[in-house]
Amino acid sequence: ETASNPVQLKDEGNKYFQAGDIDKAIDCYTKAIKVCKDKKVLAVIHRNRSACYLKKENYSNAASDATKAIDVDAADIKALYRRCQALEKLGKLDMAFKDVQRCATLEPKNKTFLETLRRLGAEIQTKLKTTFSTDSRVQNMFEILLDDEVDKDKKEKAANNLVVLSREEAGAERIFENNGVPLLLNMIEKGKPEMILAAIRTLSGMCTGHKARAMAIVHMVGVDKLCSIMAVDNEEIALATCNLFQCIYDSFTGGDKREFGKEEAVVLDVSKDLKAILLSLLEMVGSKKVSGHGRDQALNLLSKNVPRKDKRNTDNSRSLFTIDHGLKKILKVCGQVPELPDQLPLTENTQLIASVLLNKIYDDLKCDPERDNFRDICDQYIKSKIDPNDMDKTIHAINTISGLLQGPFDVGNALVGHQGIMEMMVALCGSEREVDQMVAVEALIHSSSKMSRASFIITNGVSLLKEIYKKTKNEKIKIRALVGLCKLGSAGGDDYSMRQFAEGSTEKLAKQCRKWLCNPQIDTKTRKWAIEGLAYLTNDADVKDDFVEDEPAMKIMNDVPTSFCVFQSKDKTILYSVACTLVNCTNSYDKKEIIPELVQLAKFSKQHVPEQHPKDKKDFIEKRVKRLLKAGVTSALAVMVKADNSILTDQTKEMLARVFLALSEDPKDRGTIVAQGGGKALIPLALEGTDVGKVKASHAIAKIAAISNPEIAFPGERVYEVIRPLVSLLSTDRDGIQNFEALRGLTNLAGFSEKLRVKIVKEKALPEIENYMFEEHDEIRQAATECMCNLVTCKEVQERYMEDGNDKLKLLVLLCGEDDESLQIAAAGAVAMLTSKLLISFKQTAQWLEILQRLCLHPNPHIAHRGIVTVFNMLNSDDTELAKKLIESELLEILSVIGKADDNPKRQDAINAARTCLVKAMDLGLIKPFTCPS
Repeated sequence: ETASNPVQLKDEGNKYFQAGDIDKAIDCYTKAIKVCKDKKVLAVIHRNRSACYLKKENYSNAASDATKAIDVDAADIKALYRRCQALEKLGKLDMAFKDVQRCATLEPKNKTFLETLRRLGAEIQTKLKTTFSTDSRVQNMFEILLDDEVDKDKKEKAANNLVVLSREEAGAERIFENNGVPLLLNMIEKGKPEMILAAIRTLSGMCTGHKARAMAIVHMVGVDKLCSIMAVDNEEIALATCNLFQCIYDSFTGGDKREFGKEEAVVLDVSKDLKAILLSLLEMVGSKKVSGHGRDQALNLLSKNVPRKDKRNTDNSRSLFTIDHGLKKILKVCGQVPELPDQLPLTENTQLIASVLLNKIYDDLKCDPERDNFRDICDQYIKSKIDPNDMDKTIHAINTISGLLQGPFDVGNALVGHQGIMEMMVALCGSEREVDQMVAVEALIHSSSKMSRASFIITNGVSLLKEIYKKTKNEKIKIRALVGLCKLGSAGGDDYSMRQFAEGSTEKLAKQCRKWLCNPQIDTKTRKWAIEGLAYLTNDADVKDDFVEDEPAMKIMNDVPTSFCVFQSKDKTILYSVACTLVNCTNSYDKKEIIPELVQLAKFSKQHVPEQHPKDKKDFIEKRVKRLLKAGVTSALAVMVKADNSILTDQTKEMLARVFLALSEDPKDRGTIVAQGGGKALIPLALEGTDVGKVKASHAIAKIAAISNPEIAFPGERVYEVIRPLVSLLSTDRDGIQNFEALRGLTNLAGFSEKLRVKIVKEKALPEIENYMFEEHDEIRQAATECMCNLVTCKEVQERYMEDGNDKLKLLVLLCGEDDESLQIAAAGAVAMLTSKLLISFKQTAQWLEILQRLCLHPNPHIAHRGIVTVFNMLNSDDTELAKKLIESELLEILSVIGKADDNPKRQDAINAARTCLVKAMDLGLIKPFTCPS
């Protein structure tokens, strides 16, 4: 019966509502509405359902339900107030205001209504003000921008104001409503570069975080128009348009988290637009009409948005779409040979960006069929280009393989293995045309990256490259051939006996590399190869020594990170090569342990024995480190650490950390490192990267923190970031020297400021430090006790010692009884500090009195002073029993002897403390004042 009785359904709904089960209540009310014929009852049910919708934050439904109740009874105060709440949430303040006004007229004494009335009135006023001022500002700016009479400066100012306005929601909406998009397009059509930039940036602001507006703008402007703006040969405009595309993309794909009123929630289907954008970008990649900068940005947008951000998301359809519609276009970019006529416009970085994009897309594939398809397309593309009668097409194919080898290496590697490709490279090496040789040599170098493959290339490549190196007059080719030789020549690492070349020839090659490095006449790309050559050659100790002696080359190497257009460059290899060279020169790579017994065994069984080069011995390494520091290598390292993450790989970070650790070996050099910004540079290396890299960087930080003023070494807030890396070195799986130096670093920091002490406690270092206070190893134990002594002034540390039933203080007292003086100083210092705060005397320890007497009698005045201060703290406590016990022991005699001694600057602290103790004892009436013997 309930099913058709509206009143019963309503009552049931009310019960659910009271019990907080809103969904069931809505169900009941909705059923009731369907069967209810009585207008009055219907109004009540609508009013009740409106309350449910408010609770569910479904404001548009809440408003419409309340309206239905008000239509029946215009004075339904509950329904009016509910509608007011819903309208306010929907941003319709003036309508909400009218409703609450009616409520207040009906019930003039109701506090809630009056308060809401006041609040909404004030909100409407401020909204009117901002809308009015934004409106007039927008009008004003457009007038200036469209007036041909106005001078340039005034126009630029107005254009920049528009950009600022478009970044606030209200401003963006006003520009849009005031017919702003056509006006901005007009600026782009006829403007100077700075006006075009301002217009694009304004559009970016308007598209950010607002899906509907972004969509309207894309349709008004057109994707093709946006692409043609990005294709201009102007780096800034290309970058700004790239940003605009990114804002549009983010708004379309749900970067837009804001709530709009439900009425506006027309379902926007953006999939068509996204497809159109993707296709247009792919079109740009292969088009001759697009400038190098435009092409770079199109590739960057694809790199950023095509592959999945998160592999847990299983949808990689964008990558598959890109492979179907654009893989060949990206391969075309990789294959361009700038020296030939009629090529696509490129910048120095375009081909590298394209390789990176290929790599990302290949990584985004999920299964073998997808990968096979990718490989097949590459394979067909290469095959279609190789033509024995057309050299230009053939070197395009070989260069495409180079691009793949720098991207998805396995794909390129498989192609090199295909029949005829290697022969083609060999033939090109012998060609008359220099451009053929250059392309072939680069491909050889890239394909020798993985040594397994390289065996074939070593056998054929070395002789080929030597030929070219000797014959060619062209420096560019010479240097590439040389890097190839270096790469093949360093296959044995730093093993002296595995050298590919005759004695002395690596030094010759390296000398040549250094010459190229220092020759500004040579183009950047070629000098980049010289750096890479050195990275391989410095495996050889003779080369390391020559290099650090060669001042101009050192200077350039240190400037490389700064001047070598590394900042615009997307080139990982440069930084990696510089880091490699420095790791080699400082010998900071992992050494293989050479065990004498095994060497004998190996010789006996005619196995290969690695040998150490005489110049890789310790004193040579130290000399090299000093030369590098003198040449200012720290500043170069600091610049490299700041490089963009896309170039600074974790591998490179680890190498930089290794170099820092080698440089900070000698305490005397640490000041130089700090002066050149080394302290600050180490922090990011210790916080992210490979595990080995983080540990090495933390260790270098510990060395620096132990002996420098932390405020200078790690300026500003950075100093708080130093603590976590140091605490990480305390873990038991780090080796002793790391534990020790971390403790030393923390000790210095703890002595510096209360804020640092608190941070050390926060990082949970205390339990670790306490463990090391009872370490077998004397130096570690002492370092930990000294660290604790500096931390004891910190309130939280004192609380740890005061907790009931713990033996911490007892253990400290025992440490005072050890033989090692510096350990005693630290432990006694901590006890003296603690007894001044904690009136738990340390009577728990059986030998406490004896230890205390020994401290007071200690020949080392620092220890004696700390002991006597502890006695004073105990006399000063409220424990009269304790004070009596002290004075009845031999301590009285000890204090008298010390106190009566003549003043002595070396022991003055102890003498003064003893005298204060005796005075205190007199005050307590435990001893009579001294009387002169009669």
